[in-house]
Amino acid sequence: MSLIVRNWKRALLMIILSGYTAFAAGPFIWVSMMSLRTTPEISDNPYTFPEKFHWEKYAVAWSESDYSVYFWNSVMVTTIAVLAVTVIASMTAHCLARFRFPGNRLILFMIFSTLIFPPQIVMISLFQVLVNYGLFDTHLGLILVYIALQMPLTVFILEGFFSRLPQDLYDAAKMDGYSNFESYWRLTLPIGLPAIATTVILNFIHIWNEFLFAVVLIASDEKRTLPLGIQKFYGDRLEDVGMIATGVMISVIPVILIYIFFSEKMIQGMTAGAVK
Repeated sequence: MSLIVRNWKRALLMIILSGYTAFAAGPFIWVSMMSLRTTPEISDNPYTFPEKFHWEKYAVAWSESDYSVYFWNSVMVTTIAVLAVTVIASMTAHCLARFRFPGNRLILFMIFSTLIFPPQIVMISLFQVLVNYGLFDTHLGLILVYIALQMPLTVFILEGFFSRLPQDLYDAAKMDGYSNFESYWRLTLPIGLPAIATTVILNFIHIWNEFLFAVVLIASDEKRTLPLGIQKFYGDRLEDVGMIATGVMISVIPVILIYIFFSEKMIQGMTAGAVK
């Protein structure tokens, strides 16, 4: 009887997981198929599999709609912002996790408390600050904003992971003559790689897809990031559904590749328990 119940539970779990997978992956598969079909083909039957794969649409979207400019703008902004956030936040989290000093928990609480408020409430003040310092409509200004926005959550995640690392490791490193930076570089970073990979993926996805701050802080067409380029692409090809799907897929592919390369480390970081 228990075997039958167990099999029914397993079957129910598989049905739920299959349904969720179809719900999550269905739109992506549909858009990917639409990206390889022309608009007349989609109008005839929106849900059928492509009879002919129109790979040339990607070349057209890349070359004729300034997608190459928007793409590389996003690559530069996202890469620099993610690297800066990772380095600064990991150092901050290391200090908060390893060293006890007056105000340690207060600093962590203040960083954590910023997560409560929606980032949109600082939109006007950020706009004024960037204008005053000559950073409005610049990639540097946008990068600094992204660093500031992603820093609290990254510090919070990494501090929680780093604080579980055994203190004995650092005591032994100190006895071997390691400086504080060497302990961070040779112990915290290698051991904390799963948590760092988790934050890298989360920050990359968020910054790569971020639209609101980019549309407010970037005005020049040649400085647009990919989400802004997609918006312009919609306006230029409002009735060309096939090309719009192709443009969307160009923006989605890098996120998929990043997840494929870092997914194992991300899962390790999200499921890591207390380090023994």
